[in-house]
Amino acid sequence: MAMDIAVRVYELTEAFPKREQYGLAQQLRRASVSISSNIAEGYGRKTHKQTFHFLENALGSAFEVETQLELATRLGFLDSQAAAILGEIKSIGKGLDSLMRYVERDSHEYATPRP
Repeated sequence: MAMDIAVRVYELTEAFPKREQYGLAQQLRRASVSISSNIAEGYGRKTHKQTFHFLENALGSAFEVETQLELATRLGFLDSQAAAILGEIKSIGKGLDSLMRYVERDSHEYATPRP
């Protein structure tokens, strides 16, 4: 789902004014790619702490995309297209939050000696 959002962001930002191709459009693209990249990097790590850190980064990027899409809508660069993708971003945020709680809980279980 995160990669789908990145693809959609790339498609949406193609329609931005040319003056924004190196401004808001570029920021949106980078932040949207960062979501799935951080998820992947987190799962490539060996410790729960490292995994959690990258999931946190992915969540931060999701919030960035959400904020930037709202700004693009207010500036008139997007219209109803943004509403659908904003819902997906919120869904990713909820999923990441749940996953982070799981990783954190799982790390405590491994840190506690078993009887």
